[in-house]
Amino acid sequence: MQDKILVLDLGSQYTQLIARKIRELHVYCEIHPYNKFPVPDSSVRGIILSGSPFSVRDAEAPVPDLGLFRGKVPVLGICYGAQFIVYNDGGEVAPSVTREYGRANLDSIDVNSDLFSGVDEGSQVWMSHGDTILSLPDNFRVIGRTADVALAAYQAEGEKTFGIQFHPEVYHTTDGKLMLKNFVDDICGCTQDWTPASFVEETVEMLRSELQQDKVILGLSGGVDSSVTAVLLHQAIGKNLNCIFVDNGLLRKDEFSKVLRSYEHMGLNVRGIDAKKRFLDALKGIVDPEKKRKIIGRCFIEVFEQESRRLKNVKWLAQGTIYPDVIESVSVNGPSATIKSHHNVGGLPEKMNLKVIEPLKLLFKDEVRRVGSTLGIDRLLLSRHPFPGPGLGIRVLGEVTAESIAILQEVDNIFINNLMDAGLYDKVWQAAAILLPVHSVGVMGDERTYESVVALRAVVSTDGMTADWVHLPYDFLSKLSSEIINKVKGVNRVVYDISSKPPATIEWE
Repeated sequence: MQDKILVLDLGSQYTQLIARKIRELHVYCEIHPYNKFPVPDSSVRGIILSGSPFSVRDAEAPVPDLGLFRGKVPVLGICYGAQFIVYNDGGEVAPSVTREYGRANLDSIDVNSDLFSGVDEGSQVWMSHGDTILSLPDNFRVIGRTADVALAAYQAEGEKTFGIQFHPEVYHTTDGKLMLKNFVDDICGCTQDWTPASFVEETVEMLRSELQQDKVILGLSGGVDSSVTAVLLHQAIGKNLNCIFVDNGLLRKDEFSKVLRSYEHMGLNVRGIDAKKRFLDALKGIVDPEKKRKIIGRCFIEVFEQESRRLKNVKWLAQGTIYPDVIESVSVNGPSATIKSHHNVGGLPEKMNLKVIEPLKLLFKDEVRRVGSTLGIDRLLLSRHPFPGPGLGIRVLGEVTAESIAILQEVDNIFINNLMDAGLYDKVWQAAAILLPVHSVGVMGDERTYESVVALRAVVSTDGMTADWVHLPYDFLSKLSSEIINKVKGVNRVVYDISSKPPATIEWE
């Protein structure tokens, strides 16, 4: 049985980072809402309580049931989690006299504490809290202090329960990963054997056992998630996997033919469907972004269902759902009814009476790429930027037409090729060209023009939840702008988006 750590989410913006850091240590980790998590069995080696935007004294503050696991497995409380354990045991937590946000240093640590093994005094940590622990319960002892926080870290005597008021999961805590390693390795005794290779081996075996001789249908997108899903399934069930790749007319330039060729080289059984006219006809006259998304989703379901009826005895629908999709569908207040419609083939399982299989639902995006590398998938495919499910349909602001898509495809193609040629593509998490619903006056030769404006966007991120704009070199942007205006008929102005997420989103629609 796989060793695992459970992270109980109490609402912190950093919860996913905790899980990611632990998985980087080759220890399997799951995130669950604090009020809805599985009763720990023998595979659960430890539990981490996340931070929270609440104060422990708030009426609506999250209250995890510590009795379900405390004293049975090691526990690490982080920020709010640490304060809650103290508060629950009768200690005192109050608003900080000196609020400590940002960098601080551990002026004093208990060098004999297992949590701080190998950590030097003075080590930098990242604080982000409005409350502080003023006094500990009688059976607790201090194991770490900063200049402003006398009780920055503690341990409960006679049990493996620890609390820290800083965030070890963030980059600015210099020895944070070492502290987490000490917790999962030395304190919890986890075996560090959760690797991409072990995931592939276990998942392929699970798929063979569950699917046996059943037929499976999968909608491919040309992206990383669906491609890795396809190869895993192909290794498990071979020709019983049937893939459908739909050209909705909203793909990148020459994407349809390029992707089909790449899948053929991978030995996959893929059927390509040209449905451009169907999608563009349905989008005629539509300018509302949400309506466009729904129309694109509905058309895909109709085409997918129509083509899948040609296949006999299909019992399963495979989807490239990944872990952030799963996490986003469950809040700390309980299950949410909404999963992002562009992540999954929404509605198909019910319409087609199919069971769903999601081989990647436990992986983060970077883990999916590592698994893909282990499977031998081409690096160029694995390094591809994320691309929205509705495609260029939500990058043409306003009505989507064959003409507007053709213009945007050319601009997008020039943008992506220039990033690759300049060695910048892998330094960007996602790059996009957006066709704006405005025209501007320009001069070309001796003539005045009144043509379209395109916006370019490039961001860096780890999972898309937050993102910052990329400071592309001025000479690169200058060359890029000139090439777009000179080569793409209908465009006479290029602008660059320098908005971060938040407050802006990555996509414009």
